[in-house]
Amino acid sequence: MKRRWIVFIGKNLIRILLLTICISMVTFALMKASPIDPLQANVGQAALGTMSQEQREKLEEYWGVNTPPIRQYLSWAGDFVRGDMGISLLYRQPVTEVIAVKLSNSLFLMITAWIISGVLGFLLGVVSGMNQGKFVDKLIRGYCLVVSSTPAFWLALLLLMIFSVWLQLFPIGLSVPIGVEASGVTFLDRVYHAVLPALTLSITGVSNIALHTREKMIDVMQSDYVLFARMRGEKGWRLFRYYGFRNVLLPAVTLHFASISEIFGGSVLVEQVFSYPGLGQAAVAAGLGSDLPLLMAITIVSALIVFGGNLAANLLYGMIDPRIRRGGAVK
Repeated sequence: MKRRWIVFIGKNLIRILLLTICISMVTFALMKASPIDPLQANVGQAALGTMSQEQREKLEEYWGVNTPPIRQYLSWAGDFVRGDMGISLLYRQPVTEVIAVKLSNSLFLMITAWIISGVLGFLLGVVSGMNQGKFVDKLIRGYCLVVSSTPAFWLALLLLMIFSVWLQLFPIGLSVPIGVEASGVTFLDRVYHAVLPALTLSITGVSNIALHTREKMIDVMQSDYVLFARMRGEKGWRLFRYYGFRNVLLPAVTLHFASISEIFGGSVLVEQVFSYPGLGQAAVAAGLGSDLPLLMAITIVSALIVFGGNLAANLLYGMIDPRIRRGGAVK
């Protein structure tokens, strides 16, 4: 059994490594194919017109305009393997320092939203599936369908307008109060500024888990063993506890860990709306500013987090399903 799990984990790690390499190549190719001129985007057309030829050449060297793409990619990959992510061209700081600050803000936001959306989506799906056709089922399903078709940025703008502008219950943006030194920022200040962004990501992440859990719960409730249990007089909580919980938990865990990529994608838009200085906002700035080292590092870090979440889901299966724990489902 241990050998099977070692082989299973080894195969997944090799797959993650190959996918990461492919992602880095695709990201680099897209950056090079971008029509954005890094000099004009960061310096401005008017400033470029007043520069001497020597100054322009120094800027071109700094932004790597004339460096052959293959040579530039191999140079970046070699440094990255050694743990050197390079220097951010926009922030003029080591990329590791920029990502450390931005990632800490984003992780606090995304982990909160991820937990809330997973728990709430699972509960709504179970309640809806156990009450198929009833009013509560129609209400939950209608809510999920509406939310699933609502763009994250539009929902963020709506919450910002209602709770920040009209009711003035929450700040309009940023992750800390304006004009306060870093040493004076408390944990409650960060929570207060993260409420609306986390709520937006939570709302948009609920529908997928809830709808799939509902379908699985309906299948369980219509199974022969549940019908037999009902004939013996069991109902409500006992049915869910002894017959439904394990059967619906496995697909819910799969969807929940797969939603990490959706949380990352949604955070890019949400952080832009709320001016939240996280990884998503840094990725947008790096893309528009042609900051190749920063965008490449953000892409790789984001991909590794998503792949790590999927691997964690596969390992958790053994805790949920005894057949997997015995190695029956591990090839």
